[in-house]
Amino acid sequence: MALPSNKIVLKVFGRHLWPYKWLSFLVLAAIIAGEISHLIAPIYYKRFFDTLAGPNAVSENIIASLIGILVMVLLFHGIGWFMHGWAIPVSNYLHSKVMADLERTGFSYILSHSSSFFGNNFTGSLVRKIRRLSRAYEDLADGVEFRFLPILVTVVGSILVISYRSTLIAGVTAGMLGLFILINYVVAVWKLKYDEKRATLDSEVTGVLADAITNNVNVRLFTSKKHEQGIFFAITEQLRKIQTLSWNLGELNQTIQFGIMIVIEFVVMFIAIKLWSQGQLTIGDFALLQGYLVALFANIRQLGRMIRDTYEAFADAKEMVEILEEPHGVTDSKSAQELEVPHGEIVFDNVNFSYRKTRHVFKNFDLEIKPKEKVALVGPSGSGKTTIVQLLLRFHNIQRGQIRIDDQVIAHVTQDSLRKNIALVPQDPILFHRSLMENMRYGKRDATDEEVIEAAKLAHCDVFVNKLPEGYDTFVGERGIKLSGGERQRIAIARAILKNAPILILDEATSSLDSHSEALIQDALENLMKNKTTIVIAHRLSTILKMDRIMVMDSGQVVDSGTHKKLVAKEGIYKKLWEIQSEGFIA
Repeated sequence: MALPSNKIVLKVFGRHLWPYKWLSFLVLAAIIAGEISHLIAPIYYKRFFDTLAGPNAVSENIIASLIGILVMVLLFHGIGWFMHGWAIPVSNYLHSKVMADLERTGFSYILSHSSSFFGNNFTGSLVRKIRRLSRAYEDLADGVEFRFLPILVTVVGSILVISYRSTLIAGVTAGMLGLFILINYVVAVWKLKYDEKRATLDSEVTGVLADAITNNVNVRLFTSKKHEQGIFFAITEQLRKIQTLSWNLGELNQTIQFGIMIVIEFVVMFIAIKLWSQGQLTIGDFALLQGYLVALFANIRQLGRMIRDTYEAFADAKEMVEILEEPHGVTDSKSAQELEVPHGEIVFDNVNFSYRKTRHVFKNFDLEIKPKEKVALVGPSGSGKTTIVQLLLRFHNIQRGQIRIDDQVIAHVTQDSLRKNIALVPQDPILFHRSLMENMRYGKRDATDEEVIEAAKLAHCDVFVNKLPEGYDTFVGERGIKLSGGERQRIAIARAILKNAPILILDEATSSLDSHSEALIQDALENLMKNKTTIVIAHRLSTILKMDRIMVMDSGQVVDSGTHKKLVAKEGIYKKLWEIQSEGFIA
């Protein structure tokens, strides 16, 4: 997929800058006024040297006039200094707001993407792209305000004033500056493809790094340190080569710039001497020309770097803008209503779903779960159990059919209202790197400390929390790494208790618990399931004996259903699974 154009990047930046348009206008106006003030100063230097070279250069009146001219020079430089001094803090405030808005937009937009999006992108790479978008805006905004505008005002203003004294010098200067700008542009465009490749590789490096660190246990377990180092070294070497090439092109551009500036100064001064010898220019004109040449060179020396940084900023921004331009896979319809769940009936009606064109999961799939019914889903891996949960939560859109809760099609209700009415205890809960209290409160964010502690007791979290020095204020580490699998599952159960949703999903909710811990929370789970429609995904069949109904799945279809007693009494998948586990061979 091609990266978005620079025009699209500018549109994204423009949308975020627009709310602050008047503040932006004031900053630009102040910078332009400051640059114009600095450009007026050389005109007074011309008068100064013309007066100094005059026949009455040592008279008292002339000295007073010279001092007056210097005061005017200081005045205009002072105005320029004041304007820039005012513009900088206002610009800092303005762009910090826009950068924060960009990061918030990126954060919110990414969180709204579907599960398949996250499955296809490295977490570390996404984080990098969000941060690079705001920094790209900062580089671009700084370039426009403090490089492009000063260059533009200086070039246009200098040429206009010089043309008043000599159209020949103005024309030659303008022509050579045009050549200077053209060469800078050509080199920058040439360099752009390498900058885009650098940005892509930079994101890949971050992704590989995050992937290896996240899987550090596997790296050690399979003694794969050298293997991972090889992967990381290979991609960083690619980044090094492309970065070096990009830098070298930038330095080549700087060298060309320096050479052209020497030529411009020589040619301008050569012509000026000729015109002076003909009586068309004064000594003061040399001061005027030199003043503008110094101003021009000071600014256009920044031109190559500005063009380079601008294209690098576009390259850095494009990856995140590509994500912002990518439509969300799952969205609320404009007429979406809030889901109401008075009973908890769940119906899958003639559902077709596939993750990819070549991977079909459900075809004409039907399923009905009665209000307050406790249903277990069992079957071999890949039979579709987890997919049912993901579709019910609308992590993916189905291709055909309907999924209804209490006769409301879930595609016609808001995602937030749908998920507020469903509590999930996953097989492998992932926690935030926050305190235990904050992680449990995630099930009900307005819960009091007392409510959280009560839920923790019901989930038997207090058994391990009370042993920790900081208790409920203990931070759990990234993804909850400081806790055992069983402790994380109990926290997930506490969340579900706090959420108290009418539909409950237990995805192997006790799989990480030992027998003692499982026995402790079995009562809590039974209390949690009361008056709720419950779906239990189970591989350990001993945990579902009390279910109202057990549904046996295979290859995306319900092939059998009934109570444990009924299913174990006849030949079939369930009986085979039960016999294997009864003999101690747990799949």
